[in-house]
Amino acid sequence: MKNDKPGHFRAVRIALAATALTLLVPANPALAREAAKPAHPNIIFILNDDQRYDAMGFLDPSIKTPNMDRIAREGVHFRNAFATTALCSPSRASILTGQYMHNHGIADNNIKFRPGTFFFPQALQQVGYATAFIGKWHMGGHTDAPQPGFNHWISFKGQGNYLPDDGKGGPRHVLNIDGKRVEQRGYITDELNQYALDWLKQQSGKQPFFLYLSHKAVHADFVPAERHKALYSRDSIKVPDSMADTPENRAGKPMWVQNQRNSWHGVDFPYHSTLDIKDYKLRYNQTLAAVDEGIGAIIKQLQEQGQLDNTIIMMMGDNGFMFGEHGLIDKRNAYEESMRVPLIAFSGGMKGGRVVNDIVANIDIAPTFLALAGAKTDAKIDGMSFADQLMGRAVTGKPRTALNYEYYWEYNYPQTPTTFALRGDRYKYIQYHGVWDTEELYDLQNDPREMRNLIADPSLKNIVRTMRAALFAGLDPEEARAYVTFTERNGEGAVLRNRKGGKAADFPDRWMRNGDEADLRDNLKTEGGKKESISE
Repeated sequence: MKNDKPGHFRAVRIALAATALTLLVPANPALAREAAKPAHPNIIFILNDDQRYDAMGFLDPSIKTPNMDRIAREGVHFRNAFATTALCSPSRASILTGQYMHNHGIADNNIKFRPGTFFFPQALQQVGYATAFIGKWHMGGHTDAPQPGFNHWISFKGQGNYLPDDGKGGPRHVLNIDGKRVEQRGYITDELNQYALDWLKQQSGKQPFFLYLSHKAVHADFVPAERHKALYSRDSIKVPDSMADTPENRAGKPMWVQNQRNSWHGVDFPYHSTLDIKDYKLRYNQTLAAVDEGIGAIIKQLQEQGQLDNTIIMMMGDNGFMFGEHGLIDKRNAYEESMRVPLIAFSGGMKGGRVVNDIVANIDIAPTFLALAGAKTDAKIDGMSFADQLMGRAVTGKPRTALNYEYYWEYNYPQTPTTFALRGDRYKYIQYHGVWDTEELYDLQNDPREMRNLIADPSLKNIVRTMRAALFAGLDPEEARAYVTFTERNGEGAVLRNRKGGKAADFPDRWMRNGDEADLRDNLKTEGGKKESISE
């Protein structure tokens, strides 16, 4: 795509606003459909930043996402999809490698990949796929340099920018296009969508292709396209019941959760500002609209090129996002709104109208695409293919019944501790490392909003014991895979608190003792009906 032609982005904006770009249509579409097609499907993977699992119109009537809704309606919706780490770089690394964070080593947004790390598109290239990456990379020290596995490359450093310049006469932001620096000319979502359309136009249908379209949207600070700034109203935004600072909402919650509400990632002092959560969510919804329009344009172009039937379009979020749940904003933690992601897929030749309830995750993307492409690798893969569920076939093998989650503490955002969790079909168990705090256990069947911590329920002690063991086993301790990382400090981090915000939390009442001789006599605890020393 050459973006230095006069009027180019004016035309793009007009076309995207109507969600139907003017495309070059083959003279005889029927002939195009009858043209020789590759043995394996084309794949388009659209990754959206910080999109909540429920930020789609068919799940949230307050927003309009007609093209996402169409994919779910005519394709398949994976309602139990998760990120194994709810943070940009670790999650994206898990997608590309099929590995948990403790294996691929990208534990935060700054660490670089180990030399020789395998990315699944490399295997797609080996079986004849043309591959392209367009958008946000955000791994390996914020590089924008072309990466292994991609024939065509368009990216930018770090988070990128919604607008082409700072609006104050400063230099334009730049993109790296196949190693060449090119100025950003327009609104980033529209620009990435147009680059994707331009590349797709070049695909004749004789060679299978894989397109990884990685949006900046909807990462904070949310900036909607000019045409979407009047979308929706503040009245359409509802804050969650768990946002209220009440004894009922605080009951059973870890101290760090109660304390975080008065922090950078909490509703009492969000980003150390007076930000209003309703206005924040409103801009988020508005910013998502351009992403949906781009999806519609891609579907339309594939139809007109006669390639929709042999192309799988999959859309996913890299992690969730919280807008006040439990008094928190952002992600990182193991609560549903943080670790759960949207995952929908569609193809003109796919059996549609399906909902899959099996647990799937970002680590499953690589093996799924490898299976669809008929590609293999000797690299370690932690995930498992869900190609059968995707295509509506009888499932071979046993579906996943539980999923590990991990997040490592970052000094610059010290509000969230190192977190390990096991998310099962019914129960979720969460424990924390390096912090004096309570564990958590939730019955997701009866308490989907995770309001009642059951960790101290004597009737569930065997479940807790079993899940503790399964969580630890999932961290590959026998391979010495689990590790805790740290990076060099360059300051105190976002440690400020609001004097008028919530007060520091108390320890759980069940931990409290009078300190008399009867309390301290034998330093034993009772668990599961058996007395054990604390060290056990």
